[in-house]
Amino acid sequence: MNTFLSSVAVLLSTLALMCSGYTAYQVFTLQQTLNSTKATNIPPISIPPAVPTAETPTPATIAPSSVTTPATTAKASTFTPGQFVQPAFGNKAKVELLSLKRIKDPATANRDVVNLRMRVRRVATDGVVGSDIISIGSTTARNPDTSETYKAVSLDRSTGSVSLFQVRANSSADAYVWLRVPEGVNNLDIFVPDTAAFQNVPISN
Repeated sequence: MNTFLSSVAVLLSTLALMCSGYTAYQVFTLQQTLNSTKATNIPPISIPPAVPTAETPTPATIAPSSVTTPATTAKASTFTPGQFVQPAFGNKAKVELLSLKRIKDPATANRDVVNLRMRVRRVATDGVVGSDIISIGSTTARNPDTSETYKAVSLDRSTGSVSLFQVRANSSADAYVWLRVPEGVNNLDIFVPDTAAFQNVPISN
């Protein structure tokens, strides 16, 4: 009887061991299946684009090349050297016009005044006398279209006079005079005393 019971006990123990092993195998197999399923359903990781650095800018951040445009030069108020040159006192001197520019009269704020700048150069080395004086303040102008004449604003709005006797040979003296010229006049004939006339001189604004 004892032998029979022992045999039954051994048989039951063997069956229990076999069941435990089978259960463990089923659990392992199920775990592997679940892991595979999770790996399959994991969405791909999105890697953000690289942020451009100062050393490697993207095309959107690269500034276009600057285009150098030549600066616009304002219209000069001076004439081309030698453009308006006339002899004075025969061949003792030459008078060159430097500029003829319209300006505002500070007394009235009207732009009916032109500033005439000139250069008197003594050419003769001898034969110049004390009376060889160019009266800059007596300069006049004429409208070439209407023949209307214009005079200096006043004596204190000019250099006054230039004495050739006091200018060394091959040296020069600059002078100016303000002339009263109505607005709308664009060209003038200029008459400097003891000097050949200057024809159709443009006024700069």
